[in-house]
Amino acid sequence: MAIILGDHQYGKAESRLVRIHRDKPRHEIRDLNVTTALRGPFDPACLVGDQSDVLPTDTQKNTAYAFARSKGVSSLEHFGLDLARHFVTDIGPVEGARIEIEEYAWQRAIVDGVEHDHTWTRSGQEVRTAAVTVDATGEYVIGGFKDLVLLKSTGSEFAGFLTNEYTTLPETHDRVMATSLVAKWRFTSTEVAWDEVYAGVKAIMIREFAVLQSLALQQTLWHMGKAVLEAFPSIAEVRLTAPNKHHFVVDLSPFGLENPGEVFFAADRPYGLIEATVLRDDAPDAHEAWRASAGLA
Repeated sequence: MAIILGDHQYGKAESRLVRIHRDKPRHEIRDLNVTTALRGPFDPACLVGDQSDVLPTDTQKNTAYAFARSKGVSSLEHFGLDLARHFVTDIGPVEGARIEIEEYAWQRAIVDGVEHDHTWTRSGQEVRTAAVTVDATGEYVIGGFKDLVLLKSTGSEFAGFLTNEYTTLPETHDRVMATSLVAKWRFTSTEVAWDEVYAGVKAIMIREFAVLQSLALQQTLWHMGKAVLEAFPSIAEVRLTAPNKHHFVVDLSPFGLENPGEVFFAADRPYGLIEATVLRDDAPDAHEAWRASAGLA
């Protein structure tokens, strides 16, 4: 029996980077959390501590800051591609690069009914994500978001399920359905209107969640993914993760009160966790596109 070194990579995780574009009176802000990971023949670093081919993680961090200044941040995906291409093309030993980016949203402050040119308040909605992989097989971009919290007060059912001697859950044809959605979608191209597509995908998923008379959260995820693929030919597959944020009707009868589905206990755990992948049957090979580094995007 031999013991061998398997897959490995290294990089700088979670470099906080805020880029403010100040070239016009109306400033623009992009607030990022950037993770880099490099892949290649780095076996000697692991096996014998030889660092001669290792680009320090501190240098990777500095590169992200320098690129934010020299190239700007027009979108997460474009910025990630710039970084990944640089590491693979310009750093000799590097054979592959993975860039994961989170973006925290800001919205303009309203002053006297008008959007202010250089003041923002943090927006409490979802975190936008992007993951870019560049290696010998090609360039791969995964867009996405996480922590998009959705709730509908009706239009959701759960009935007709399998039961046994341990089943206590009653059937329902009218329930609150809520989730904190994580969505990721893989593109087939790097020539994409990134921000427009992001806004479109998010809008479609919210619409499907809202309008579908849902018989199960699984069904809702299928409709979300299917609608996105129908709308955007440049997307090959969609991966969805949705914890079921349960809302249980509180029994108010001890207090002489009825509760016709108006007061709920919001349980944070345990929770059902629903996951689904929706893809085209002719989707191109993803290769290493889904191989994560920090797993943040």
